[in-house]
Amino acid sequence: MSGLTDDAPGGSRPALARAVAAEPGKFAAAYWGKAPLLSRAGELAGPDGFADLLSPDAVDELLSRRGLRTPFLRVAQQGKVLPATRFTGGGGAGAEISDQVQDDQVMQLYAGGATLVLQGLHRLWPPLIDYARQLGAELRRPLQVNAYLTPPGSQGFSTHYDTHDVFVLQVDGTKRWRLHAPVLPDPLEKQAWGGRADEVSATAQGEPDMDVVLAPGDALYLPRGWLHSAEAQGTRSLHLTFGVRALTRYAVVEELLTLAADDARLRATLPYAMDVSDPDAIEPELTETVEALREWLNTVEPAEVAARLRARDWPSARPEPVSPLAQLDFAAALTAGDEVRAREGLRWQLNEDGPDHVALRLVDRTMRFPSYCAPALRAALAGAAVRVADLPLDDDADRLVLARRLLKEALVVPAR
Repeated sequence: MSGLTDDAPGGSRPALARAVAAEPGKFAAAYWGKAPLLSRAGELAGPDGFADLLSPDAVDELLSRRGLRTPFLRVAQQGKVLPATRFTGGGGAGAEISDQVQDDQVMQLYAGGATLVLQGLHRLWPPLIDYARQLGAELRRPLQVNAYLTPPGSQGFSTHYDTHDVFVLQVDGTKRWRLHAPVLPDPLEKQAWGGRADEVSATAQGEPDMDVVLAPGDALYLPRGWLHSAEAQGTRSLHLTFGVRALTRYAVVEELLTLAADDARLRATLPYAMDVSDPDAIEPELTETVEALREWLNTVEPAEVAARLRARDWPSARPEPVSPLAQLDFAAALTAGDEVRAREGLRWQLNEDGPDHVALRLVDRTMRFPSYCAPALRAALAGAAVRVADLPLDDDADRLVLARRLLKEALVVPAR
């Protein structure tokens, strides 16, 4: 059994409903990875707008009072990223660093027309830490959050495409977005737009497929590969982007090739002194290699591929933060009447491990438990709050031992 402590695909999507107006099934079928979707503020669920996630006041706090360092801030002007030395310096007494953001320098650059890009806000700003985790759990994909603060009438970056899907949430001001269909559909991470800069530039000269102005509370979904440029209108613009890393069939191919190293025919040495520039010499070897690969592929078990994909995918997303001191205090004082719940976003898989044990696989480790603990582990990690006394074990002493271990391993948290 495996699980995430979030709602399953196809179920309720409260976080997604803040970013897209379409019902989840329609969004998955008609838009996900296929086409842009514009959602106006009045169509979206949740609070009125996105100021609860980030606001201009919050940007000021991040820039001036949070000890921000690179690479959590980028500054762009006229389509180019400025060197960090233009806006960073020493942290002052007791801080032996040289890359702390200098708010006065940032202010001067912004006043001169530069766009500020706050990066990695899913690790920095509490409201976005929580919302990003919820949205990522619903999509079952890792994501990152950036904020773009653009002066009036300015454009931070020229027309380009991203190699990840993007949800744009307009927080403050207005911004005009021009979208063009991909010059390379579904680009991989190693197929960045810079390698097709001329084609991108030429396409951008044509009539856009979508030309829209986002106002506060509006949202825009962009699949990877769609060309886009954005320009602030009469006032400054602040928007959030949630970049969602794609899991592709190419990733499956990469893992298959790694597994193929177990096949002796595919590890065989090519003929002695073969001229690798001669197609006629390569042809019989290619034929035999393809045949060997085809035969080997017919033996691959889905469980092997799933294990490889799990190993590359799970570490990309983090579960909810824990409060270390409060967590340990709670564990030390734990009683059978207390409630715990699984840490949101926790990735886990529970399997048999011999006749007497089960193995709990996590992102960074595997834990073994007696097999009789399996029902209690499933109950504790299912997501809902559970009283320690209700864990399916024989007595309170065993329940407390298990619950304390799960608390100390940061797999569950107090259900408060």
